[in-house]
Amino acid sequence: MSERNILVVAHAGREETVSAARRVIQLLRAAGARPVLAPDDCAELAAVDGAFADVDQLGDRIRVDDLELAIVLGGDGTILRAAELVRGTNSAPVLGINMGHVGFLAEIERDAMDEAVHRVIARDYDVEERLALAVRVKDASGAVVFETWALNEATVEKASRERMIEVVVEIDGRPLSSYGCDGMVISTPTGSTAYNFSAGGPVIWPGVEAIAVVPLSAHALFARPLVVSPDAAVAIEMLDRTDCTGILWCDGRRSHDLPPGARVVVRRSSRPVRLARLHPAEFTDRLVRKFQLPVAGWRGSREAMKA
Repeated sequence: MSERNILVVAHAGREETVSAARRVIQLLRAAGARPVLAPDDCAELAAVDGAFADVDQLGDRIRVDDLELAIVLGGDGTILRAAELVRGTNSAPVLGINMGHVGFLAEIERDAMDEAVHRVIARDYDVEERLALAVRVKDASGAVVFETWALNEATVEKASRERMIEVVVEIDGRPLSSYGCDGMVISTPTGSTAYNFSAGGPVIWPGVEAIAVVPLSAHALFARPLVVSPDAAVAIEMLDRTDCTGILWCDGRRSHDLPPGARVVVRRSSRPVRLARLHPAEFTDRLVRKFQLPVAGWRGSREAMKA
């Protein structure tokens, strides 16, 4: 039987995360699996505890496509980093164990960590595929100069704090409107509770396949959030009638400068991000729990809904 390679994603900034990584690696080895660390994580963790230096690293010998699953110890930012690490031909599912505060993408809290590892070993989990975005930047001549992807959102933002940018939004090859604004957010349902939420965009249930387009502080009458088809092509073009520059950010991790005339084209990616799920849960319950929404006085029940 081939070795089972399980990526452990954690950073050394917090002692409880280091302890959790130590425990997960111990449990994986005891079950006969091979824990794997990203090189940067291994170096940081080994600087805190030399025992981490003995853990296999992701690289030439253990490739991304050799990974069975990634166990992530952290909040949403760490989960986004893990999704980037495992993205390959056959992207491994990502299981988030929340070590942060909100942890909206995390599957479980830290007190259920041992159970989570045991279920990973038993392959007792479901895999949920989340829509991701394919992002291209074209220069004024139409040549592709940058390509990347996003799980949460792609944002076109002003590069200078003092000046807004001028853009025109295009949907499926047709111009929609021009805006003077601080930027535009193009969000997936997964990202609808992230930057999109802060910008006043709609919360989209994960089962709804759609893309949200939200202007940031736009000086325009038609400055409302839009929800378009998941198969739509959304383009944001930096108008060259001004000398304002912008910047593209994807998941707050990958960026590219946008001079006047640059064009950002966002489509649904052919490769979704795969999340490992241990406990099927209603998205409504997750919203209530994570945002501490008031539901006192509710008199319904699941049984009543079935009647």
